[in-house]
Amino acid sequence: MADPVKITGLSFAYRTGLPVLKSVSLDIRAGEKFGIIGPSGSGKSTLLLHMNGILRGEGIMEIGDLPVTSENLARIRRRVGLVFQNPDDQLFNPTVEEDVAFGPLNFGHSPEEVKEKVSFALRAMNLEGFEKRISHHLSFGERKRVALATVLAMQPRVIAFDEPFSNLDPAMVSQLIGLMKAMEPTLIIASQSILPLLDICTRIAILHDGEIKTIGTPAEIVSDKSLLKASGLDIGFYFDICRRFESLNQKIQT
Repeated sequence: MADPVKITGLSFAYRTGLPVLKSVSLDIRAGEKFGIIGPSGSGKSTLLLHMNGILRGEGIMEIGDLPVTSENLARIRRRVGLVFQNPDDQLFNPTVEEDVAFGPLNFGHSPEEVKEKVSFALRAMNLEGFEKRISHHLSFGERKRVALATVLAMQPRVIAFDEPFSNLDPAMVSQLIGLMKAMEPTLIIASQSILPLLDICTRIAILHDGEIKTIGTPAEIVSDKSLLKASGLDIGFYFDICRRFESLNQKIQT
């Protein structure tokens, strides 16, 4: 099950006079895979922290038919799962099994339901057999997968990812892309890594200096080279490298 996400005029400042988000508005469809790209400090993490009420700014945030308000926080946090950039911010129990079971247990599920949800999440993350492993003894990539499993176990309607591809090797990035493509909830993926988002997302927003500069399909975003460069997201050199290797390969073959 998936929920739409609607954000209207959201503004936020950590200190008076220093706005981090400036009247951000987004309308994300239920089940959509939506990307948010922007350089470091553009406000991506701050925006995601509003989605389950960790931060509260001025404006309106709605998850499905529920506005994010103090009265609705318990219901909102059942619907929205947030995957932090650093998995160590999310893992604090001795074993993988206990970490993944923590959310469902706190939501009041029976032991049988918790066992079923843990099994589902570990299977989805290719972590079967990791149940008794110590979370903080795993590799960084494995801890990333456990952190995602802790969210999947709660079966949220919306999953927000903060820099999910950082510090992952190419094979792990490819695996994570495949997992994301197969997910049914609404996905909101905030990242500086543009190329994975071009493959996963149906639409992408550019967030720069706390403002949404544009929203478009991957093809539309890539074609606006001047905006990407102005937003600190110039990816032209990637394509230059690919063209050089393609040209070299053609020369070798001939």
